Amino acid sequence: MAKSRHASNQLSEITNINRRKFIQYGAIALGTGVVTACAANSPSSTSSSEPASPSGELTKVSYGTNWFAQAEHGGFYQAIATGIYKDYGLDVTIKMGGPQVNGTQLLMGGAIDFFMGYGSDAIKAIEEGIPKVTVASIFQKDPQILIAHPEAGIKDLKDVKGKPIFISSASNVTFWPFLKAKYGFTDDQKRPYNFNPAPFLADKTSVQQGYLSSEPLAIKKEGGFDPTVLLLADYGYSPYSTTIECKRELVESNPDLVQRFVDASIKGWYSYLQGDPQPGNALIKKDNPEMTDDQLAYGIAKMNEYGIAISGDAESKGIGAMTDERWKSFFDTMLAEGVFKAATDYKQAYTLQFINKGVAAYTS
Repeated sequence: MAKSRHASNQLSEITNINRRKFIQYGAIALGTGVVTACAANSPSSTSSSEPASPSGELTKVSYGTNWFAQAEHGGFYQAIATGIYKDYGLDVTIKMGGPQVNGTQLLMGGAIDFFMGYGSDAIKAIEEGIPKVTVASIFQKDPQILIAHPEAGIKDLKDVKGKPIFISSASNVTFWPFLKAKYGFTDDQKRPYNFNPAPFLADKTSVQQGYLSSEPLAIKKEGGFDPTVLLLADYGYSPYSTTIECKRELVESNPDLVQRFVDASIKGWYSYLQGDPQPGNALIKKDNPEMTDDQLAYGIAKMNEYGIAISGDAESKGIGAMTDERWKSFFDTMLAEGVFKAATDYKQAYTLQFINKGVAAYTS
């Protein structure tokens, strides 16, 4: 069963990092068996439409994901499989994440060039003095959900108040403060969630956290019913999700490379969600042999049904869109609940220079 894990995994890792540990990052990253260092292939400045050199040599780039390969990563795999990255002069390798992979350490240590991030994590990084920056947000809606038994009669988040909720400990610094502030949830509702659906299935009054494109299908298979699904993004929970992050140094020294990677990735996502996803799916299953065709199809269907990547600002500005207003709104909401510090310069967590070009720029 796929776990509801992405943002929680990133938030828990970032809170354990501080600036004094930067000198250790290279050794940590090089010591892990998950990825190999990319220093030998460090990017060089090239034009946005030509290969990396007159000889046609491609610039090697690595992108680290936040979990095992799945439909939620499909656009990046699609851009490899269909040659979109090569069209932009890039030779991209995806480094698959997992529960023991610390993407921020790998990014800052130079083991990966870009990382699949999350809005809350990006702001926390600024508070810790970590110089990484979000350059695009593939998902306009965080796929975080709450799942309920249909017979419980839950139709809205307000109906969950007072119900037992299985959530992970890391959720205390992501969506839980939002639920307490806006819907009056209380800490005595919380039950420990260890990514096992058995306690939820056994208690028909309970609610469980989940990921839109994963847990509902797993619950149907294991419990034999379609659960009630409440997407937190539809109730005002607004962090950017499945982002593209890189070191601030790369934005300043080689913005052309960043631009090409962002543009090609966005094109890959349009191809994956609106075209034939099979090329990307084949690479996903190669990286993650446990991934099934029905799970991939379900994930794509849910991303399209709920407008995870294409909704809101992305409908006019294109996939990857971000705005100053949205970042400020999220920061202010979480600041009120004590998740962020008032002195935090949250604007250092992102830049809008590589995105918001309009849909035609990525689909024509």
